[in-house]
Amino acid sequence: MGELFKLETKMITFVFRKMIDHCSISSMKVTNFSENNSILNTFVREIRDVTIQKDRFRFRRNIERLGEIMAYEISKDLRYKTIQVTTPLDVAEVSVPDEEIVIATILRAGLPYHQGVLNYFDGAENAFVSAYRKYKETGHKTFDIHIEYIASPSIEGKTLILTDPMLATGGSMELTYRALLTKGTPAHIHIATVIASQQAIDYCIKNFPEEKTTIWAAAIDPELNEASYIVPGIGDAGDLAYGQKD
Repeated sequence: MGELFKLETKMITFVFRKMIDHCSISSMKVTNFSENNSILNTFVREIRDVTIQKDRFRFRRNIERLGEIMAYEISKDLRYKTIQVTTPLDVAEVSVPDEEIVIATILRAGLPYHQGVLNYFDGAENAFVSAYRKYKETGHKTFDIHIEYIASPSIEGKTLILTDPMLATGGSMELTYRALLTKGTPAHIHIATVIASQQAIDYCIKNFPEEKTTIWAAAIDPELNEASYIVPGIGDAGDLAYGQKD
């Protein structure tokens, strides 16, 4: 009886420790909008649909719309200040964001998404980074990520919104962030994506500063295929928006 009690006590202690370990893995906030019903899911459905996504104009506009929705949701997490504005009849108090924002985008697929975010944060500064996969063989199963171009203002002490419609492995996002650190250290980082893989979410949680990073995704898909494309995903966002590249 005593041995059984000791065994049960050890099992309870083990489970309790596992629960603590699980809860302490990360406190980073990750929002998956597909878990809730909203108009956002309509635009996600259209960019996934093989018959609808063939219309490049509509594809770009849907990505832009998703950027607008994402910007609105991110705005709820910002710091605000109250200002007075004079109307034709009196003076009104209005709460407005009290943060300097830099929107950073990975070229080229990120351009319509960037525009959507910029439509709402229209006073933000902007940064652009060229990051691409360089495949090592014709089967497109292994690749390195290369960064060739960066144009950015100072991000020192500012709120950095990293936008990329497809977050497959998380590698390009991290390298983009590391490149931008040459322009300063941001006060907070928002990673904003349309479709992410669970692998990329896990990667970003491990490789971005936990205490000051927030991840926003319209949808999180379960896996990557052998070529590191998100499944079910949407395909190549850059090709769908702007045409196939050689």
